[in-house]
Amino acid sequence: MSILSRCALVAAVALGACSPGEPAGATPPPVVQSGPDSGRREVALFAGGCFWSVEANFEAMPGVVAAVSGFAGGTVANPSYERVVRGGTGHLEAVQVTYDPARISYRQLVDRFWRTIDPTDPDGQFCDQGESYATAVFATPAQAPIARASRAAAAAAVIGADRFTTPVRAAARFWPAEAYHQDFARLNPVRYGGYTRFCGRAARLRAVWGR
Repeated sequence: MSILSRCALVAAVALGACSPGEPAGATPPPVVQSGPDSGRREVALFAGGCFWSVEANFEAMPGVVAAVSGFAGGTVANPSYERVVRGGTGHLEAVQVTYDPARISYRQLVDRFWRTIDPTDPDGQFCDQGESYATAVFATPAQAPIARASRAAAAAAVIGADRFTTPVRAAARFWPAEAYHQDFARLNPVRYGGYTRFCGRAARLRAVWGR
């Protein structure tokens, strides 16, 4: 979706053109801690289409300390949102997830990620189509075998390897997006709810994953 159409959609929702109601568009609840914070921190990087949704999904997981919206995988330093969505930079919208490995594992994060996207779409996600909305798991050398094993299990369980297009890519530099994109779902629940409803996220996820 272009800058103009996405911004126009958000403005329309703010005026009541859409309303929240889809499960995937609900305001994410506060993270419920599953145990004491160990103080340890590790980082994972995911591209799942609109970073508003990816960020909201991960922030709701116990053991996740922070999720930051931004860009990864491109060739331009410090890219702006406008430049990325115009195309040509090679960046994907991505989210950097900081987590406590004593409370949640990297495998659990990757397993959850698949179920929040449509990995059968190589060209974007839901109503957001184009190169910047493609999906990927950006993995370090240590993370890559775990991510690939998770991918294989998800594909075999439901979708099939031939239809599962989301790749595991080498780790890439992450660039945070502008401040107004951060915590968008939490700070703008009505607009975000309308956005997810318009995009049909929940219905498509049910169709892909059978839930």
